Amino acid sequence: MTSSIIQLAAEQKSAEVTDWAARIGWVVGLLLFVALLYWLMREGWKWRGTLQGDLPELPTAPEDAGEPRLTMTGRYHGSTTAGQWLDRVVARGLGTRSRAELTLTDAGVQVVRPGAEDFFVPAAALRGARLDKGIAGKVLPEGGLLVITWAHGDRELDSGFRSDQAAEHTAWVTALTDLTSKNSKTTETEGAR
Repeated sequence: MTSSIIQLAAEQKSAEVTDWAARIGWVVGLLLFVALLYWLMREGWKWRGTLQGDLPELPTAPEDAGEPRLTMTGRYHGSTTAGQWLDRVVARGLGTRSRAELTLTDAGVQVVRPGAEDFFVPAAALRGARLDKGIAGKVLPEGGLLVITWAHGDRELDSGFRSDQAAEHTAWVTALTDLTSKNSKTTETEGAR
């Protein structure tokens, strides 16, 4: 009986001590992997901007844009190639999300973005407006996003905005559609002369 007790005591071992060197190595390796992924995403963003480098400078608002028809505060979620809701445009700062203040006048839409480049969409460049549910990197409930389609250079772009009061979106779509139809009638009349 004494030999069996000694044998049992000899077989039991204490728990293994944590191997701190291996654990630190894994943590450092994981941090390096995350840093590599971040660097690759940043390089991809810069590469996309280089590919879109032919995009002209963004227009600025004229001195006398006229009386505001509508105003809206909210968020600018980005711009994409028209009809391609995942093809983000990053050149000229159009890929930068930010707060935004929109003002609609007879001259066009002025977009003021604190912390990012402001731009102006002339009324002649407007192609339409609609309510949608998503734009590159942002998906909302149906009708939660105001998308303005406009021409810039030789491209047509969709720019997505979300108002602080989503109920304003419908009024914006109506007003932009009205302004777009007025401009297309004016262009057709001038072309007939």
